[in-house]
Amino acid sequence: MDALENLDVWKRSCRLSVNIYKTLAGSRELGFKEQITRSALSIPSNIAEGYERETDRTCIQFLKIAKGSCAELWTQLMIGRAAGFIKSDTCLELEKEAKEISRMIWGLIRYFEEKLKE
Repeated sequence: MDALENLDVWKRSCRLSVNIYKTLAGSRELGFKEQITRSALSIPSNIAEGYERETDRTCIQFLKIAKGSCAELWTQLMIGRAAGFIKSDTCLELEKEAKEISRMIWGLIRYFEEKLKE
């Protein structure tokens, strides 16, 4: 297995998390800010935890949690945009990246599931 630092989906999810933090740095909507930053941080954290586990089955479990966090983040971004907490154009870019990361995680899950069949 490659080093975690070489995994594109992990690097992109780290950047997304940083972008969420920067975007909401000045927000006074503290409950929203706390929830959405936790969701964003959960994505690369669960990818990392799964990737460092000893079995492919356990890795898949953590990747599925990361994928769920992507869905949570995407939902919160949509709500934040509708509520006016995040500028629409910025939010649409963040939503697009969250969806792409989710697709990448799904590809990684399928890869590990196929390995289990071998």
